[in-house]
Amino acid sequence: MSLWTDKTFADLGLTYWITRQTEKLGLRRPTPIQVECIPRILEGQDCIGAAKTGSGKTFAFALPILQKLSEEPTANFALVLTPTHELAHQIAEQFIVAGQPMNARVCVVTGGTDHLIESQQLQKRPHIVVAMPGRLADHLTGCNTYSFAALQFLVVDEADRMLSGSFDEDLQVINRFLPAKRQNLFFSATLKDFLKTSIVFPIADNVFEWSEQSQVATVETLDQRYLLCADYDRDTVLVEALRKYREETEDASIMIFTNSKKDCQILSMSLNSFGFDNVCLHGFLRQRERVAALNKFKSKHVRIMIATDVASRGLDIHDVQLVVNHRLPKKPIEYIHRVGRTARAGRSGMAISILRFPRDLEALGEIEALINTKLTEYSVDDRLVQRIFLQVKVARAEAEMNLDNKDFDERQHKYRRLRWIQDGLDPDVMEAKWKEEMKEREQARRERLRQENEERRRRDKQTIVSPAVTGDTRFQAAATDKKFKKRKFIAPEKLNELIEKRKAEKPPEGKKARGTTSNDKKLVKKKSKMTK
Repeated sequence: MSLWTDKTFADLGLTYWITRQTEKLGLRRPTPIQVECIPRILEGQDCIGAAKTGSGKTFAFALPILQKLSEEPTANFALVLTPTHELAHQIAEQFIVAGQPMNARVCVVTGGTDHLIESQQLQKRPHIVVAMPGRLADHLTGCNTYSFAALQFLVVDEADRMLSGSFDEDLQVINRFLPAKRQNLFFSATLKDFLKTSIVFPIADNVFEWSEQSQVATVETLDQRYLLCADYDRDTVLVEALRKYREETEDASIMIFTNSKKDCQILSMSLNSFGFDNVCLHGFLRQRERVAALNKFKSKHVRIMIATDVASRGLDIHDVQLVVNHRLPKKPIEYIHRVGRTARAGRSGMAISILRFPRDLEALGEIEALINTKLTEYSVDDRLVQRIFLQVKVARAEAEMNLDNKDFDERQHKYRRLRWIQDGLDPDVMEAKWKEEMKEREQARRERLRQENEERRRRDKQTIVSPAVTGDTRFQAAATDKKFKKRKFIAPEKLNELIEKRKAEKPPEGKKARGTTSNDKKLVKKKSKMTK
């Protein structure tokens, strides 16, 4: 399906001032989801729209809402709910630029900023409120000065995630403050059956549904690759892949996805020390730090961003040439959202997923079945990988030792206590109970890991001789490669010795090391004591 159609925005029933504004924004032709959904929304129908990332979903609901607002300008005219801070701010920006001729007032409610400041912004009677469910629910239950009685539109963006159950408690609180008579608009990259049967936000029986008619869930301009690694050299393979790609495409913008906040920060520190200037984005960063990191990457001041899945959905970052899955996502559907950060708006792009062989083959099979596409190999020179193996291991180990675990632990501690307080529980009692549970969990974790490792080794042996490997020409060579059967470790004494040597070679204090960022400074101890 083509990204643009042969229609104009005027053909969709939009007024002159909106079509003129779209021209100023460089939008000459509407996309298919805009062509199908905008007229229905203007007619007053509830709508469920699903399309690939980068297909113009935000303007599909923003433009008709702004037109209706211009006809009847009232406070709290529309509420847009989103799952992440970054997506909320991006949607707000698009409402502001599209609604500039009528001076549309937009308020963002996401947390990460002072509660009082957000409260004051809500009291200024904005036209559009863009919010994350948890923070908005806090405002609504904590103060009775906000009214959504005049609400005309409820938009749930990334609806497959928002209505999957994890946000239900906050959404039910919000729904109590919304009028029953309103237009409900659900938008997502994937269409799920439960969207029509949501118990939180019931949708009209005559709802208009539209999704892209394509058997492939990713765009045709995306070159999707895999890169095999052993259990012990994932980071080394990543470094060599980045070096090779940057050598071929020097000024490329690259996004690297991993699965945990801590791993995201450690990987960022490791790559910085290795000469790959980067910023990181994860949930433990404060809002101003997240905004600063995103702005540096968007402005191409920094060309590499390392992120968790907070950056996988909805973000419109132009000209990302490469997406790397440092770790495969826990759910196959998240793969679609991650790789959707590149090859947007008709551009080309590449996605490389680093796979542990044979452990990740099952997950790869689930992803390929979902996207209906087979990934091809992205190869790197194994000799070069082996040559930098020790350097990368030392950089990783040093980052892990320098990471201020206390800082991470304090933030986790604050989040836990906040959740308990919100649930009406005594935080001190719950903290003592939590510590006891953690002792038991740690013992259980050790036993579980031992059993899982035994089971994994047994399953890996079966996978290598399975038809999925022997019958797939992509993995036949790897099945006989001794590299993937080794368990390569470095003795702690040797690793400590190499780290001490590396520290001795660093520039003296007072001189900024190459690649150091302000985020790292806050998370790295100034003086780390090594145990020998």
